[in-house]
Amino acid sequence: MEQPRTSHPQRRRRPQAPLSPQGPLSPQGAVADRPAVYGVRPAPAPRAVPPVVLALRKLPSPRLTGLGGGLFAVTAMLAIGSLDWLLFDGSPVVYGVLFLPVCALTALWVREADLVTAPISVPIAFAVGVIPIAGGEGGIGGQIMAVVTALAVHAGWLYGGTLVAGLITCARKIRALPHRRRRPRPSQPPAARR
Repeated sequence: MEQPRTSHPQRRRRPQAPLSPQGPLSPQGAVADRPAVYGVRPAPAPRAVPPVVLALRKLPSPRLTGLGGGLFAVTAMLAIGSLDWLLFDGSPVVYGVLFLPVCALTALWVREADLVTAPISVPIAFAVGVIPIAGGEGGIGGQIMAVVTALAVHAGWLYGGTLVAGLITCARKIRALPHRRRRPRPSQPPAARR
């Protein structure tokens, strides 16, 4: 009686020719120390990063909530307005020029979930910070009229800073879109059976 086979027949392996760095499917400028593999592209060479970018990456990058970003902007503009009043006798140009970096930092430091709050909080911060340099006489009514007048006269700085904050938040939102698409969505719970 013949015994059945218990092992499977082995397939013959074909000998493979060694791959050359200048093969028909490899790129012309293949690096000699990286073997060319069909269907796999070599990794791109790392790009040189400018020193300015390296210096900016070393700066602190806090993530503020919407309320924290607003408080940062209001506090910074109130301090700038007070220093402007003490040192430069309430110069609106100095105040306006220093308002722009505060807007940029507020838009950069607010977290992604609260990006919409940055362009809203910087005009409020401008209005609060203009109080020390607005002047005004005659009590609270005169002070309020001086602030309203200062806001109307220096609206260019106000719009410019709000535009800076808006552009930065839009750029951050667009940059975050591919990362959001890659995140897996939480699975839906199965429908209740009847």
